[in-house]
Amino acid sequence: MGSSIRKAIELILTGDKELLNILATTARVSLTSSLIALLIGIPLGMLLGARRFPGRNALTVLNRTLMGMPPVVCGLLFYMLFSGVGPFRHLQLLFTVRLMIIAQVVLITPLVTCSMETFTADIALPLRETAKGLGFGPWKRFGLLVNECVYPIFSSYLLAFARAIAEVGAVSMVGGAIAWKTNVMTTAIMQYTNRGNFTLGIALGLILLTLSLLVNIVLSLMQRRLSR
Repeated sequence: MGSSIRKAIELILTGDKELLNILATTARVSLTSSLIALLIGIPLGMLLGARRFPGRNALTVLNRTLMGMPPVVCGLLFYMLFSGVGPFRHLQLLFTVRLMIIAQVVLITPLVTCSMETFTADIALPLRETAKGLGFGPWKRFGLLVNECVYPIFSSYLLAFARAIAEVGAVSMVGGAIAWKTNVMTTAIMQYTNRGNFTLGIALGLILLTLSLLVNIVLSLMQRRLSR
């Protein structure tokens, strides 16, 4: 066990090519999917939290249902849609990074939306009354709301990124965990551990744990800032 950990650390320090390829693919998938989820989820969450309109309750229930969707179910759905017998087979996206990103956006967006909805709902009414008292128009009110949500937006992005980087079910099904192409950290850890290559698996595990620790530290600091 000790020798495997030492070899894993050596792989990280020497910049193993396969390790770097897996990290690059992971970064591409996680950063892109979390950013897209943020761009969709932030305005949707603000809308659900700040406004009352027909169909709002239905959208809220749908979003919370999607939050609980198992990743393997999401992966199965996209596999069926883009496989050789699916309606979108002509796009030839199965076992590509692009489809992995799309699947992760579907999984992550509800999380961002719910996070922003919860925060916005708490501040929307007093903020609206303040804006009316100051004579703000619709755009200034929206700007005021966005200004109040700066830290929650960053927090939501970090949550989305952490969710994306740790996901394994959907990306393994739609990406296929193909070496040098669609293998990300989580699928590679599972794949190489099953093969008995514990060195690379441990190296990836150490990096993943470090990233998770850093994200949680930043989130904790943001929560302390918000509570003041």
